[in-house]
Amino acid sequence: MSLKSRNALVTGSTSGIGLAIARALAKEGANVMINGFGDAAAIEAERAGIEKDFGVRAIYSAADMSKPAEIAAMVKEAETSLGSVDILVNNAGIQFVSPIEDFPLEKWDQIIAINMSSAFHAIRAATPGMKARKWGRIINTASAHSLVASPFKAAYVTAKHGVAGLNKTVALELATFGVTSNCISPGYVWTPLVEKQIPDTMKARNLTKEQVINDVLLAAQPTKQFVTVDQVAALAVFLCSDAASQITGANISMDGGWTAA
Repeated sequence: MSLKSRNALVTGSTSGIGLAIARALAKEGANVMINGFGDAAAIEAERAGIEKDFGVRAIYSAADMSKPAEIAAMVKEAETSLGSVDILVNNAGIQFVSPIEDFPLEKWDQIIAINMSSAFHAIRAATPGMKARKWGRIINTASAHSLVASPFKAAYVTAKHGVAGLNKTVALELATFGVTSNCISPGYVWTPLVEKQIPDTMKARNLTKEQVINDVLLAAQPTKQFVTVDQVAALAVFLCSDAASQITGANISMDGGWTAA
């Protein structure tokens, strides 16, 4: 499969799942815009690395996913600089854990804005071009929490359920325009962020590393294995292929059996 004439925008893509998706799309020939926060030198190294490794154009936007005007400007910048936004991957997300009665109001607002509303704003901005060209792929990184809940994650679970609903609506609206919209819903994915949590959890619960991984992090995943960023990226690439043109409005679980229970 080749995405040689395609241009992709991946939000929240300076590390983790988003970066893996951006690199996988670039490997298939797509030009990419990456987006996210982080160390400027590290981000530039990733951007330049994509160009060097895959011979595509890679550009960067520092747009804040909690600000609708910046999201719209980011899509416009991608269209102007790359020529179009053919593939939109809504991946930006943050997490906060708290009992609901203590949940900070500003954290609720921030998570709803970044994890859910940003997808709406990006889709809204990118849709006219996709409809005009009669081709597009919208991929939303949801979560097992778009299908089931966990305690103390009120905002995250609400946002991810919202993304799943938005995805269905968008799929129906764009069904006759050659544009698909789908969710990928991973369980626990092995990322630097997850890895960094392990020592603190070992200390807090007086557990070994293996116990933290199997009894805490992977308690919900029957396979007792993490999903990898490359597995998520490979599914995203498949959803951009012609073979996936009749997959739309789907919420595809990649969670080691978590939501089968």
